[in-house]
Amino acid sequence: MREFWVASGHHLTTLDAEGRMQVTDALILAWLARPEIVPPPEACAAERALHNRLLADPRAKVSVIERANMEDADARENWVFLLTLRDTLLAEGSVEAGYLALVRGRVRLPHLFYDQLVQLILRNALEGCEDVYTLRAAEMFFRPQRAFVQEGALMLADEELVTELESEVHSNPLFAMMEGGVEKLDVLNEANGWTYWSRSDAHTMVLPFGADPAARAGLAGAIEHFVRHLLGHLVTVDPMKDVQDVDLAWYVGLDQAGTEVGNALWNDETPGAALVGLFALTFQSAEGVLPQIGKQPVYLLVGLDSTNVIRFKPQNLITGLPLLDPADTLPAALGHA
Repeated sequence: MREFWVASGHHLTTLDAEGRMQVTDALILAWLARPEIVPPPEACAAERALHNRLLADPRAKVSVIERANMEDADARENWVFLLTLRDTLLAEGSVEAGYLALVRGRVRLPHLFYDQLVQLILRNALEGCEDVYTLRAAEMFFRPQRAFVQEGALMLADEELVTELESEVHSNPLFAMMEGGVEKLDVLNEANGWTYWSRSDAHTMVLPFGADPAARAGLAGAIEHFVRHLLGHLVTVDPMKDVQDVDLAWYVGLDQAGTEVGNALWNDETPGAALVGLFALTFQSAEGVLPQIGKQPVYLLVGLDSTNVIRFKPQNLITGLPLLDPADTLPAALGHA
């Protein structure tokens, strides 16, 4: 098996018999090493003491008083977030079950924590995947994408990387002349796809979302794996070329702009955002699906507004699909797709 997304921390987990990730001390220690959590030099004694205690015992219980004794309000909030994440995953028994509990409970956590969980879950769900288009498209689930047009086609580049490039261009004219900006990044294709494995954690490859059908097929495949792994439902996802004869009896926006487009079309209004991706999700079995849906397609929409940034909301797939019993989360023994 080829490795990818090492930064996800997948190698720090262990799998149970059903292929779900168990939270290990090593994974918690990796979270404790994050810059948002490591006490800075000016941190108070209470914060430093708690951090040291958890380094020695990552599963130790933390009292409300310990958090309240921290002098810095931001530090207290960061610790509440981290401990909520840790304690929920430990209580639920796996990373996957913990993520579902957090999403369905609408627990407030920073995007950073949810993005980390989604990357970790997708890394597990995509174990053994050899299609680099699927892997690169799956990054959309947990890495915001900057959209731009190249040769008349929509391209998606990692937003954080693009922001860094723009900063370099503005501050260093020589960099702009020698290296260029987002247009100089490698666009994923059949010739350079083999390089993805060694650079997956750098997020430096552009996804030709509007130029190469393999890119949309890759996103469709990533969605199939995500839904199966978390919800236990076998689904087929097909990219749609146009919106002719599409009945939005049930739709899910994969990002905020996609939801806005779907709502506008449902209400027979003009969307304020552009529809840049449309997919038809079909359940392979009607079992557990609302009877009015059965095997009819559920449409998934990707939109783009004036920010030119696509930020996925994978939780919409958890809460928005037409399932009879959303509390029935994980199959007893399903394994990987």
